[in-house]
Amino acid sequence: MNPVKNIFWQNKRVLVTGANGLLGPWLIKDLLDSGAQVVTLVRDLLPQSLFHTTGLEQQVTVCFGELEDITVLQRVLNEHNIDSVFHLGAQAIVGYANRSPLSTFTANIAGTWNLLEACRLSPWVKRIIIASSDKAYGEHKTLPYSEDAPLQGRHPYDVSKSCADLIAQSYIATYKLPVCITRCGNFFGGGDMHTNRIVPGTIKALLANQRPVIRSNGLFIRDYIYVKDVADAYMTLAEQMDNPAVVGQAFNFSTDVPLTTIEIVAKIRSLMGKTHLEPIILNEASHEIPAQHLCSAKAKRLLNWETQYGVDAGLQETIAWYTNHISAAPKSITKQFQQKSV
Repeated sequence: MNPVKNIFWQNKRVLVTGANGLLGPWLIKDLLDSGAQVVTLVRDLLPQSLFHTTGLEQQVTVCFGELEDITVLQRVLNEHNIDSVFHLGAQAIVGYANRSPLSTFTANIAGTWNLLEACRLSPWVKRIIIASSDKAYGEHKTLPYSEDAPLQGRHPYDVSKSCADLIAQSYIATYKLPVCITRCGNFFGGGDMHTNRIVPGTIKALLANQRPVIRSNGLFIRDYIYVKDVADAYMTLAEQMDNPAVVGQAFNFSTDVPLTTIEIVAKIRSLMGKTHLEPIILNEASHEIPAQHLCSAKAKRLLNWETQYGVDAGLQETIAWYTNHISAAPKSITKQFQQKSV
């Protein structure tokens, strides 16, 4: 463990929203290991989430409520004297957003402005990280995205992230709120229960000796970044927000190695020794951008940050996690994991 992180986070009171998501548990673990006192805002109890199964909920203060309720947010920030905020809470599944745009807009946009307003009214908060996304950029002819590229999402999830990102920028510009914005590509790692995402879906199919399913034509280009690298990026950014050159800025975090869907699936098949299981390509994805990838040169220049794992090492750990998890899971859960939804 980096001893500098221990010194910085020692006894700091930190709020993390989105504890039941993919990134939340990994970030919370790193914060706890670094001496922080963590508070989480949770809407629902999800017994299969990593936050629950690893016992993290027993090591933090759990507050129940919704991002849409600003009075809850104000209570949490003030009663727990929150120093630092990591806002990860969002509806993050593109397919869900397409089917139910209003709930996605409410959670991702209203939830963000409520959190920012509660932080503005708090006398304690010193740093706020707002999780945006590469999807906030929308479709551009010139790639990779740099941080000064326009935010022009068109489809529901993309629009929700563009709006939340711009709202955060407005609080920076108007109220000088100590905010930084993160924009990452596709996370992957242990604990992701959403089998419609390509990495866990492919791993679970291959573990069941089934052919993985690709919903698109397989040629969509994306960034893939291991969840431990993302957690490290968020903490590294927060630690440097006393620097005037850093606070108020947006940062891309990426491996800078874009891959097609077919390529990421091929990596997984190779690492698992299942190259004979060719993917089934449905070519039925809609309302998605064909090519998206990020330039993380700014993060390297200003934060001295770069990925510690990268895609291949991250995939090896992810495959090991799912292999161990599925073999130890009850049959009912294992059956659910082996469904071929990718």
